[in-house]
Amino acid sequence: MTELLKHNLAPLLFVGLIVGMGIGYPAAFSIAAIGLGFSVLGIELGLIRPDFMGNLTYQLYSVVSNDLLLAIPFFTLMGAILERSGLAEDLLEGFGQLFGGLRGGLSYAVIIV
Repeated sequence: MTELLKHNLAPLLFVGLIVGMGIGYPAAFSIAAIGLGFSVLGIELGLIRPDFMGNLTYQLYSVVSNDLLLAIPFFTLMGAILERSGLAEDLLEGFGQLFGGLRGGLSYAVIIV
């Protein structure tokens, strides 16, 4: 049984991920939970050495301390503020009138906004 499980670990991981997201968990939490669960299973089956899990904290810290990743939530926050205040609609309408006579003027307006 364990030999069959060892050879089919990757497809089982994929099926577990599909099931995890299918029941409604967000993708990030599903990936993390399935990855940690299968790493523990891999350690128990003797496929992974346990000292590999010691690097998990260093990897997590290096990802979290990356300042470039702060742009993602700030960009989302900026978009939400512009949408709720109506400023994005006003900007798009104004630039649409400015570039309306040009060929591809709407695309220029969208890129600028």
